[in-house]
Amino acid sequence: MIISRTPYRISFFGGGTDYPLWFREHGGAALGVTINHYCYITCRFFPPFFDTLSRIVWSKIETVDNHAEIAHPAIRSVLEDLGMTEGVEIHHQGDLPARSGLGSSSSFTVGLLHALYALQGRLVSKEFLAQRAIHVEQTLLKENVGVQDQILTAFGGLNRVLIDQSGGFQVQPLPISEERLKELESHLLLLYTGVARTASEVAESQLRTMSNRSRELHEMRQMVDLAADILTSEADIADFGRLLHETWMLKRQLSDKIAPAFVDDIYARAKAAGAIGGKLLGAGGGGFMLFFVRPEDHEKVLTALAELLVVPIELERTGTQLIHYDPRHYSQTSRRRRDYRRYTNGDR
Repeated sequence: MIISRTPYRISFFGGGTDYPLWFREHGGAALGVTINHYCYITCRFFPPFFDTLSRIVWSKIETVDNHAEIAHPAIRSVLEDLGMTEGVEIHHQGDLPARSGLGSSSSFTVGLLHALYALQGRLVSKEFLAQRAIHVEQTLLKENVGVQDQILTAFGGLNRVLIDQSGGFQVQPLPISEERLKELESHLLLLYTGVARTASEVAESQLRTMSNRSRELHEMRQMVDLAADILTSEADIADFGRLLHETWMLKRQLSDKIAPAFVDDIYARAKAAGAIGGKLLGAGGGGFMLFFVRPEDHEKVLTALAELLVVPIELERTGTQLIHYDPRHYSQTSRRRRDYRRYTNGDR
């Protein structure tokens, strides 16, 4: 039995510059952090005593005789890419809803890869997991996604990610004190709008106009470094919130699908109640909104947005982990399957 735990992420700055269409010409960067809400993937080799090859449990329950029959596109693609023909049982559980702007798809892909590599007896690096997750989402699934989510959720922590024109990346943990980290954490409010959306579809509209938004994207890239400088200095932490407001004003210009009218209304009410800045997380369209608010103003903002669900968060530093790994169970299960097959094939 293998269980992986992979955090969701909050992207602060640089979103848009992590798409291949942009970074292959200009390079890119992102600043983000992982939070204490997770995607869990449980997997094992499926016992041979059932009348089916594999069992997959997500929002659906699938039983299949061939992995090509699996409806879940990421699971099907990963199993085929890893050449896994053995029957498996895979369960997915998530602390927060999918398609909500917290990098849940990439958390799922990173966690799935982590668990299945472990099931094969392979312990791999976080860098390798991020690279393979990018390959799965961009090449195998052909989704319109960037690369920051896979990197941030694999590595964990508060990081600046630098992306070169070849697609290579560097992960730079920000060297800030525990006190400064807690100060940042105390200013963050995460609220759920209740509206899910498919990030790839929203991103597609953004990509179509990217060549006309060069100025905005260059500014958004520069804000990554400005924000890192604020956090690693003794500057007023409120400057970070003001910069969030600036990047949101730029981001919403990239596509008319990023900020629907209800999002603008929520943002305006939060600002009027005392929020210094904020943004809609992810590609846009719906999902979670993040606000930067002085602790003494939290109650006023939450009262102004009383219809939204607030999600308490803490910042985390672990990234993807195997929280249960028993290689003895792996070897025993494989041996049982081989013995069972020999028996049923007449080798008694």
